[in-house]
Amino acid sequence: MIRQLIARNEFTQTRRDRRFVVAAGVVLLLLVVATWTGFRNYRSLADKREQANQSARAAWLGQTEKNPHSAAHYGTFAFRPKSDLSFLDFGLDTYTGASVYLEGHRQNDAKFSAAEDATVLIRFGEMTVAFVLQLLIPLLTIFLCFSTFTRERVENTLKLLVSQGASTPDLYWGKVWGYSQVVGLMVGPALLLAGGLLFAQTGFDATADTGLRLVLFVLLYALYFFLFVAGSVFVSARSSSSRNSLLTLLGVWIVACIILPKATANLGESLFSVPSSYAFRKQINEDQEKGIDGHNPSSARAKELEKKILAQYGVDSVSKLPVNFDGIVMQEGEKYTSMVYQKHFGALQDQFERQNSLADIVGFLNPYLAVRDLSMGLSGSDYAHFLDFKAKAEQYRFGLVERLNNHMKTFSKTGDWEKTVSRDFWAQTPDFQYQLPPVGWALRRHALSGLALMLFGSMLVWGVRRGLKTVSIA
Repeated sequence: MIRQLIARNEFTQTRRDRRFVVAAGVVLLLLVVATWTGFRNYRSLADKREQANQSARAAWLGQTEKNPHSAAHYGTFAFRPKSDLSFLDFGLDTYTGASVYLEGHRQNDAKFSAAEDATVLIRFGEMTVAFVLQLLIPLLTIFLCFSTFTRERVENTLKLLVSQGASTPDLYWGKVWGYSQVVGLMVGPALLLAGGLLFAQTGFDATADTGLRLVLFVLLYALYFFLFVAGSVFVSARSSSSRNSLLTLLGVWIVACIILPKATANLGESLFSVPSSYAFRKQINEDQEKGIDGHNPSSARAKELEKKILAQYGVDSVSKLPVNFDGIVMQEGEKYTSMVYQKHFGALQDQFERQNSLADIVGFLNPYLAVRDLSMGLSGSDYAHFLDFKAKAEQYRFGLVERLNNHMKTFSKTGDWEKTVSRDFWAQTPDFQYQLPPVGWALRRHALSGLALMLFGSMLVWGVRRGLKTVSIA
């Protein structure tokens, strides 16, 4: 009962404070603007990618009659659709490519990221809902809570409350609950707007997975704000003056939200460096030269394959084969080049994941990094979701080329490069459709960050309980 009264008093007094009203109004305005502009950007990009996907499909279907392997070199595109919650947290979407060109004998990087067309100001971050929630709300929380104990200690109101039967834990947790309600009052309208925009949009197919992602997104930030409120009130309780409390909390915010994330990223790049684009492509080319060249059936490795196929069919000449040997060579070359690309791209991705794992580890000391990681994961805009898109696009590419090579192998003879297929064959090739992995998949990828956040919260509560025993009311 006492804690509820204290919480109500803190909530009421804060709402009446004009400084809070102005600051909260500015932050709420930023949240609403970030929500609206983020949603408009999300819809615009989603529509453009859908139009581009339809254009790519139309171009594939509109091919003239040609040799199947020529169609493999003609290629097509795989476009990554925007995830439903990416307008709340852009994550890495701005920096990762939006499409992959799919062609025979080659894996291509994702291209056409938004950062390629942006100005240098993008280095300072984007005004997104996640940016406001991760950086500005904690800063406002600090300015709200830094003097909650020190001010009343100077005014001697704490002694009065203690004389009425309130204990130090009652004072502390009552204030924490009161300020938590204040933060909820600021953030709630923007999140309701986000949910309304998402589920009310025309043509949106609401799913349980999207709803669960949104609920977990809200709970994640509720825990994050609680940590800042609880920590700020505790620092105020342990500080001798409001000035010391404010300086301490601002120092923590600067280190946790500005310095440490950048230092962690720089350290990760130094410890787990990646080769230059030139060196990377050179390594791939060197390994490719060691395998079968699909366009050179007279090479030594192709000759070895020829002996194997002739023995398999019991003939002494490729002209007597019931299948097109050129198609077999093409597919064997495709298998080898795919293996080479998987090897080198896999090694490159492992290095990037090692860089990211360093941030996961530091997340045990810095909840900002853990929340940032989980936020991107729930929004579908993290590196793991990008890699999933790349992997599925590569599976589609390999299956497409294999289908074309097998058709060439089955329906033509060796050396018959003039043999073409009708345009109806292009329509029989399924279109690339990417499905976002379920939320459970995303949570497993970020389990370490989730564990770090829960452990940090548990340690904070444990430290608060111990520290409150020696808090001075006078």
